Amino acid sequence: MRVTVCELPDDNREFKKAWDKLIEHVKNERSELIILPEMPAYLWFPKYPNFDEDIWQKAIKSHDDFIKNLKLQTTVISTRPIQKGKYRLNQAFFLDRGRYYPIRAKYYLPNEEWFYETTWFHRGKKDFSIVRINNILVGILICSELMFNEWARLYGKQKAHIIAVPRATEKSTINKWLIASQMASIVSGAYVLSSNRVSGIFGGRGWVISPEGEVIAITSEDEPFVTVDIDLKEAELAKQRYPRYIPE
Repeated sequence: MRVTVCELPDDNREFKKAWDKLIEHVKNERSELIILPEMPAYLWFPKYPNFDEDIWQKAIKSHDDFIKNLKLQTTVISTRPIQKGKYRLNQAFFLDRGRYYPIRAKYYLPNEEWFYETTWFHRGKKDFSIVRINNILVGILICSELMFNEWARLYGKQKAHIIAVPRATEKSTINKWLIASQMASIVSGAYVLSSNRVSGIFGGRGWVISPEGEVIAITSEDEPFVTVDIDLKEAELAKQRYPRYIPE
């Protein structure tokens, strides 16, 4: 299976330029699955410590338009802001050939400088169930959720082939997030695919990690999009090896 990870600019104008190049890359590489950063279609608004209804509505509309105009004949995984009644959520979704499928909303919300997410969002349900996408079993960990390794292990127990991790993480903490991704793959026996924002405080670096914790591919400033082949059978075989086979 051919998969693509990326780093995309936080700035809206730069995002449009990079997005056009990513679309061209995906078509040329014949990618079957693309992981995008967390809430990619608008500037990172949780940096503001106070909720602003105007910004919130603009962020929703920007993602609505982005999803509506996404015509790729492939599968895309990311997250987006969404309003459900009185609840404001950061919802993971996948698009399959233009059709939208909600998955689950972010549960673990940080609250600190640049990441005032408890101000902007309500918690989603604590439901880390697997999702089936074209007969591929996929788990979703939205950014900070990657730091809670029990859920990666649970996805492994649910026989996940892939754990998708849309991120918005800082330059100064890239190594921490890479280690967390490797640990998620080791405890689950799944491939970990993650993409990140870049520019400003954000550090970029999307990556593909093998079911044994090895870095298969990683993006950079010079190569912001990377497409590689992964073998889903490797994820199935990994479930039989240490430490995945050890019972709870």
